[in-house]
Amino acid sequence: MIRTIIFDCFGVLTSDGWLPFKRKYFGRGSQLESQVTDLNKQVDAGLSDYDEFITAVALLAAVPRVEAKAAIENNIANEELFTYITDELKPQYKIGLLSNAGANWIDELFKQHQTRLFDAVCLSCETGYVKPHEEAYLAAARSLGALPDECVFVDDQERYCTGARDVGMQAIHYKDYDQFRRELDKLLGSPKH
Repeated sequence: MIRTIIFDCFGVLTSDGWLPFKRKYFGRGSQLESQVTDLNKQVDAGLSDYDEFITAVALLAAVPRVEAKAAIENNIANEELFTYITDELKPQYKIGLLSNAGANWIDELFKQHQTRLFDAVCLSCETGYVKPHEEAYLAAARSLGALPDECVFVDDQERYCTGARDVGMQAIHYKDYDQFRRELDKLLGSPKH
């Protein structure tokens, strides 16, 4: 029985500034793309400083630091999703947040009434586990007092959904709000919206 729903932050609960920046300046498969991906993983795991990360990727992209920081931090809350969580999910399920993040920006990204929806927040920079490492998902389930098979994990990247499935969670690859609602309603046995 599903008791908890765990959401990724960037690309689900908010827009994602980092991935478009990375694609624009570093493309796919290049040596620089590999280098900035490694830098991002280090900061997400809490092994390096976020401000140093911004400086490094700005230099590699050959753009002013302030421009890189503004683009990477362009994360806008998904108001439609938050309304659904507030009105329909929170009354029946525990709500978690699991994200690869270089720092705790939750209070900056979300309004206070939105942050209060989370029964647990697990950030890679605090746990030291970056998705898709299995311990990232297990830590989130534990923090919510749930077993993995009692959780649905929602992420905009399929490889992170695969990681959740590998530990026994249900997972939804988030593409847009309507697709997410259809898939979640099916998992929960809810009537069609």
